[in-house]
Formats: sequence, C-alpha cells, structure tokens
Amino acid sequence: MTDTPTAQPGKVRLPAEALRTFSAALLEKGGLSPEHAATTADVFVWAALRGVDSHGIARVPAYLELLAKGVANANAEIRIESSTPAAAVLDAGRAPGPVALSAAATEAVVRARTTGIASVGVRGTVHTGAIGYYVSKIAEQGMVGLGFVAGMPNMGYPGVKGAAVATSPLAVAVPAAEHAPLLLDMATATIALGKIRQARASGSPLPEGAAATEDGTPTTDPEKAVMPLPLGGAKGAGMSLAFELLTSVLVGAPILTAFHSDDPKGRRHRQNALLIALDPAAFAGAEGFTSAVDATLGTLKGLPAADGGEGVFYPGERSAEVAAERGVRGIPVALGVWRELTENAERFGITPPTPTLTPTA
Repeated sequence: MTDTPTAQPGKVRLPAEALRTFSAALLEKGGLSPEHAATTADVFVWAALRGVDSHGIARVPAYLELLAKGVANANAEIRIESSTPAAAVLDAGRAPGPVALSAAATEAVVRARTTGIASVGVRGTVHTGAIGYYVSKIAEQGMVGLGFVAGMPNMGYPGVKGAAVATSPLAVAVPAAEHAPLLLDMATATIALGKIRQARASGSPLPEGAAATEDGTPTTDPEKAVMPLPLGGAKGAGMSLAFELLTSVLVGAPILTAFHSDDPKGRRHRQNALLIALDPAAFAGAEGFTSAVDATLGTLKGLPAADGGEGVFYPGERSAEVAAERGVRGIPVALGVWRELTENAERFGITPPTPTLTPTA
C-alpha cells in the first residue's frame, strides 16, 4: 500500500513536466506561438525547480497580463544586428525576456565556437526572468556564461532622493566535469521587491539597511518601504549603474536617462541585457579547464567547516540539490498561485493537471 503524502501548508505539489506543459498551454492561449510559449514555460519551471519561486510558475499570470495589455509583444519580430563575428545586438521588439534571451544565448554560443568569446546585447525586451537560466544554457554547451540585465529604476542610490537605479542582476555559470556547474545569480539590491511585499503581508519587520521609503529614507517598516536599497551601499549602486552602461547604453537604448526625463514614454516598462559566452577551448583547453574547475570546487568544499555552520557550499550547489529533489517529488506551488493558474485555465478552456505528491524518500 502506498503512503499518502501530505502537502506543505498552503501549497500543492505537481510534477515539473506537468507544470511545463500546463504553463505553455496558458501562455499559448495568451498569444505566444507554441515555440515561444514552450521556451517561456521552460524558464519558469527551471526557476521553480531550483527553488527560485519568485521567478517560477508564479510569473505565468503576470506574463498573461503583460501580453493582454500589449506591454509584451506576442508577435515580436526578433532581429540580429551585427558587424563583427564576435558581437551582435538582438533587437527583441518587446518580446518576452525568456524568448529574447534564449535566442541571445544560442547566438552567443554559435559565435563563440568560432571566435572563442562572443557577446550578444539584447535591446528592448520585457522582464528577463531568472537570468541564471540563460547562462546555464551556455554552460551546458561547455562554455562559461556571463549575463547582465538593466531595467527600470526601482532602487535607491547613495545621496539620491527616491528611486534612481534598477535592481539589475548579474549571473555567471561555469561548467564542471564531476560537480554541478557553479552558478552565481544575484541582484544588486540588498532585498528583493517581493520580499518587501511578503514582509508587508506577514507584518514582519525588514532587516536594517534593506529597504527605504519613497523619498529614500531607510526603514524597517514594511508598510512604509517601497523600494530596496543597494547591496553593500555604494558597491551595489555602482554595479547597477555599470550594468546600465554595459547593456542599455551599449545597445543604444538607454533606460536611466529616459526614465528620469520629462518624456512620459521614458517610464514604459522595458529591459536590456548582455550575454557573453567564453569557450575554454580557445584558452587553456576545455578538458583541462573543467578538471581544474572540479579541483577548485573540491578544494573549497574540503576546507575546514566553521563551527556551527551548515557546511561548505559553492554558488549554485544547493539550488542544484533542490532541483534534484523537486524533480523527484514535484514542485510545490502556493495555493494562491495555483488558484490564479486554474482561474486562467478555466477562462481559456484548458484542463489543469491534477496536483499530485510524491512520498518522501
């Protein structure tokens, strides 16, 4: 007799493939082509598998709204502009980020096979999603992937009253032979906007120096907080500004200057990005590189663990473990998110998958 598993409080659990198929069906009904719907759904499921639920399945209803309002272009014509073999600009035409950046990652890998290193800037996309996904796709091809994103200003800056720069993220993925790839995926903010909303809902105070009021005054009160503060103060702020220059300005689509101008169009939602692929074969050799990566990660993990610590982990290791666990047991989905998904399914005439739970091993 099979044990009856129990769900986490306030959550249901579904297999990754069922969620991928379901999400793609919803996005296709929202206007995306079958190919682009599948790509976008894969980005969401990848994030959900790794425990990044803020960028996972919960994003489907938000993307349906972006498509319905015309903020995201379901029928965007993506164009590649290039005048040199090692660099290109992908004009996204307001395509959803998963569509545009997946294409950019593929383009960067193809070019790096010939040139050793290649970069692809992305101009005019809409919400890039978890950028760790795109650099991970580059790493799956045996290359090092780097990614930078710039978006709408929603974060403080030292000395500025109000929001000045964006919580722009960066990601680095490095392939290994025996270990899970190193995956560093981080924002330039101390705390995510979603964490502020969660604290407001639960009535929990925010950490010191993590968020600010509308005029930029630091606060721990979630009811007064409207924006995050930069990670490390001037360091995170400086990184965000640098990413605006490396993405938006580099591809000829500045966001910061337009946002802070008198032109109301300057506040129309958009994001830009830069993806870079480096082929180890063009440097010291691919096989020797991944072996050295394994040795480096193994050395780190073999260092004496601090008293009372959980162990020694490198970036991406624990999220890879979560992905393995959720791949077996299914992905937990908050009841509120599941309700939104099923309501959209009813509206579109789609039959949602039945939530299932896999017994704990």
